[in-house]
Amino acid sequence: MIVVAGEALIDLVPQGTGALASLTPALGGGPFNTAVALGRLGTPTAFCSRISRDAFGEALLDRLRTTGVDVSAVQRGDEPTTLAVATVGADGSAAYSFYVEGTADRLFTVPDALPPGTRAVSFGTCSLVLEPGASAYEQLMRKASAQGVFTALDPNIRPGLIADPDAYRARFRGWLPSVSLVKLSAEDAEWLGGDPREWLAAGPSAVVITRGGEGLTVHTREGGEYSVPGERVTVVDTIGAGDTVNAALLHGLAVRDALSAEKLAALGAAGWRELLGFAARAAAITCSRAGAEPPYAHEMGDA
Repeated sequence: MIVVAGEALIDLVPQGTGALASLTPALGGGPFNTAVALGRLGTPTAFCSRISRDAFGEALLDRLRTTGVDVSAVQRGDEPTTLAVATVGADGSAAYSFYVEGTADRLFTVPDALPPGTRAVSFGTCSLVLEPGASAYEQLMRKASAQGVFTALDPNIRPGLIADPDAYRARFRGWLPSVSLVKLSAEDAEWLGGDPREWLAAGPSAVVITRGGEGLTVHTREGGEYSVPGERVTVVDTIGAGDTVNAALLHGLAVRDALSAEKLAALGAAGWRELLGFAARAAAITCSRAGAEPPYAHEMGDA
């Protein structure tokens, strides 16, 4: 079982161009997209979050259930669902502005225990920024790591939500001793202002950096650096592409029984390139269709 911890929200996606283009609601949030992608790939997955009881919250839960994701660890609240307004550029890239005041997911509390059979927990995005929930997710991360559970972190930086960038960068560095795998975009890495070698020295076994259509690169604690090119595809938009990479990496590691520091170290060049190639294929499929619609197992072949 892989547990994904973090927010579920509604993306308001523009249909057409211009400031007054109509907005269509779509189910989203980095952790939510990761959980859905894992479920579609066939990995036993649970979602750990706090979701509103409003109509949007019910729709988010329905998507998780129909994807086969265990929602028994989801907390509920009467507060509204977070909204993210997406702006899609000419190249398909997406930027977001957020409506987060008083929303349900900010009031997440640390659960007494993780679901039975948890092998890994994935964290990231807004849930690690917005208090008081951010501190609760951070506490869960440290607790899981202390119990020997594999932990993955996708910071998925949203600068508009981060009031004090330097304080967030310090928090990020403070998480690293409790993290097994870091996955982030080249833009995230630049914003954080660090070096993969510095981050690896602090704790993680591997750091995977995505470079959009140019592909993916992994840096390992053993000094390895392996890359694969991106898959060529007609891009509709990039919504959910990074989340799909995150899910594909976790799925591939689970299939290989490699959710530990020792097993990651044993992957080697061939194993990492195979895994990164699988993640690149998955992201390309997501980019080829509108919204966060990750691939199903039958579209992917072997991990």
